[in-house]
Amino acid sequence: MAAAQDLADRTKPETVYIDTDIGIDEESTPGSESKPYKSLAYAYIQQGGAQGKSYLSRSSTTGPVSADGDPTERLVWKEPAKSAVKKAQGALDAHKKKIQKQQQVAAQEQEKEKARLKHLEEAKKIILTEDTSLPAAVKILIGDKDVTLGEGEVKGTRVKVSGRIHRLRQQKQATFLTLIDGYGHLQCVLAGDLTRTYDALLFAQGTSLTLYGEMRKVPEGQSAPDNRELHVDYYRVIGKSPSDADAITNRVSAQQDQWDAQMLDNRHLVLRGDTASSVMKVRSAVEWAFAKAYRELKFTKISPPAFVQTQVEGGSTLFGLDYYGERAYLTQSSQLYLETAIPSLGNVYCIEKSFRAEKSLTRRHLSEYTHVEAELDFIEFEDLLVHLEEMISRVITTLLEDKEIAGYIKELNPEFKVPSRPFKRMRYSDAIDWLNAQDPPILNEEGNPHVFGDDIAEAAERRMTDIINLPIFLTHFPAEIKSFYMKKEEADLRCTESVDVLMPGVGEIVGGSMRMEDYDELIGAYKREGMSIDDYYWYTEQRKYGTSPHGGYGLGLERFVAWICKQHSIRTCCLYPRFMGRCKP
Repeated sequence: MAAAQDLADRTKPETVYIDTDIGIDEESTPGSESKPYKSLAYAYIQQGGAQGKSYLSRSSTTGPVSADGDPTERLVWKEPAKSAVKKAQGALDAHKKKIQKQQQVAAQEQEKEKARLKHLEEAKKIILTEDTSLPAAVKILIGDKDVTLGEGEVKGTRVKVSGRIHRLRQQKQATFLTLIDGYGHLQCVLAGDLTRTYDALLFAQGTSLTLYGEMRKVPEGQSAPDNRELHVDYYRVIGKSPSDADAITNRVSAQQDQWDAQMLDNRHLVLRGDTASSVMKVRSAVEWAFAKAYRELKFTKISPPAFVQTQVEGGSTLFGLDYYGERAYLTQSSQLYLETAIPSLGNVYCIEKSFRAEKSLTRRHLSEYTHVEAELDFIEFEDLLVHLEEMISRVITTLLEDKEIAGYIKELNPEFKVPSRPFKRMRYSDAIDWLNAQDPPILNEEGNPHVFGDDIAEAAERRMTDIINLPIFLTHFPAEIKSFYMKKEEADLRCTESVDVLMPGVGEIVGGSMRMEDYDELIGAYKREGMSIDDYYWYTEQRKYGTSPHGGYGLGLERFVAWICKQHSIRTCCLYPRFMGRCKP
């Protein structure tokens, strides 16, 4: 009798519970009465269906009102409806098919991986050697153009060139590589055993190589950089690049915005891309073009200090530090030091880093940027404006005379047009009227019409510039919103002899002014601003020992590059941008 009961207990179906109210569909759920599943379909999948199982579902019903006035709940476990069982069985069948398909795919992938590994092992047996009967290879850079190109029966120069794989296209009969070395792009063609080696099978973007071969013209009807290609006869791998999940193409993407956080974290890889490298080459050319223009105009280059104990553009944007027990700052501008050099050196300029601790995340602000600054002696305000036109025009001319740089600009900014001279002149007061005259009016930061004395916000200024779509000299700003050293206009003492140069798409790229030349007026400016006169003695004494009418300006190199290259953010116009919240990599 006991044996029969034991057999009955062992053959009794296991009960599985489903509660649509409190159940949980997770692999860890046991399906017990205290820890039921939420759905019958999920229970079927986890338990393998009806075989050897008994399923009970809970139905919640409201019972009689209790003594304290709340309705009671009666739990009823019952077998699920046939329709629910049929639906659950269907879900189980679909799940089994899915698992079977996954297993088939996994098996196929496993076979492919075995075949790949076997193929790689076989590839290790192929050893490349350089054919010593060929002419000695001439070492070149990709940018070198004085190389004979082969065509038809004519042999081209056999060269040796090193670089990194920029693009890769592997076919059955040949492998096509685009090689870069910082001086250009070169299409390379590999065939035969060159494509079957262990290294060739693992080629990936970024891999550095030295390739040997004949330089030939590209066949008729095909295209390649500089209309030439290298027919490789031998190569050596210098540095491998990952081809797996850590490949460059999985770290950065041409479809992502370069100023995104992920792209900035991987800026060292982004810089290998065509757009980033083109912008950097244009930037280099822009800096050289400024130096060239200044030399032609007989300006002397100087290098002012980066550690300072004075302010130029307001104390709130100073980066402070301890300097051997004294309070010091990173320079906001080299202007004051440039002014001290003009008595002995004449007109001067510098191209240095400036630092501003602005808590701003706009697309045209950086905490560290390259500042092109100049000071001119014995000038009037109109001379300053004419000089700025001349400098900007000379720089653009120099850039466009360089075919390589002009090509980069054309790719980056196909619609770029050389601004015509003279640049549009607009007084600050006229700009206020213009903003208010629009339909609807362009409002200030408080959402009100602009009034005289407003510091025109970046968004309004940029919108005005984009609508007018011309370079603008915005002049004669109110003294109350400008720096302490700016000279006042004699005809209207409310205004300064100041100028911002505005460019479409970017906004302000230059800020300049005439400087106060009168000793007493400058002393009054210190007092008005609550500044220490003693800290500025070396600057003030320029007015004591032979003062002169002089003026100058500062130009943000990154903003200038953004304008030329049509970059949305100036963050992409420097090697590694520094702004609020970012000081890496």
